[in-house]
Amino acid sequence: MTITYRDATPADAATLDRIFDTSFCDTFGHLYSPEDLEAFLSSFGVADWEAQLSDPAFSCRIAEQEGEAAGYIKLGPLKLPVETEGPALLLDQLYVLKEHHGAGIAQSLMDWGVEEARRRGASQIFLTVFVDNHRARRFYDRYDFEAVGRYDFMVGNHADEDIIMRKLL
Repeated sequence: MTITYRDATPADAATLDRIFDTSFCDTFGHLYSPEDLEAFLSSFGVADWEAQLSDPAFSCRIAEQEGEAAGYIKLGPLKLPVETEGPALLLDQLYVLKEHHGAGIAQSLMDWGVEEARRRGASQIFLTVFVDNHRARRFYDRYDFEAVGRYDFMVGNHADEDIIMRKLL
């Protein structure tokens, strides 16, 4: 199966919204009440994606397998309560649909994200990861991200304990 990568455009908004909702629910949906999950998922929709994909402050890369979207990575402005040591970007989202796990998509997207951050002049990348998402934490460890703080990630009225991680470029 051929995997291709391209920059996402506003025309991809509905596809990226679907990947996000599906991946988030597959991975974390069982942790929340239906009300909190619905409030969270409905707080960012297709119009929000279109706005970000039209904004040069954001950069998004999509992976497709045989023409079907399989995952994406999104970089954007830093919005975390951290002190930076120079220009920084937020690795806002990195999601791969579960049926595509193990195909190397996450690695290719992360490699692109690191290079894109460098191209944009960042000296560091920050992200947050759920404290109990051990698979993602192992993945970020392989890329030399280090824990630098704690963050309350809100899903509706539910606060998850996230770890803020940083990678120096």
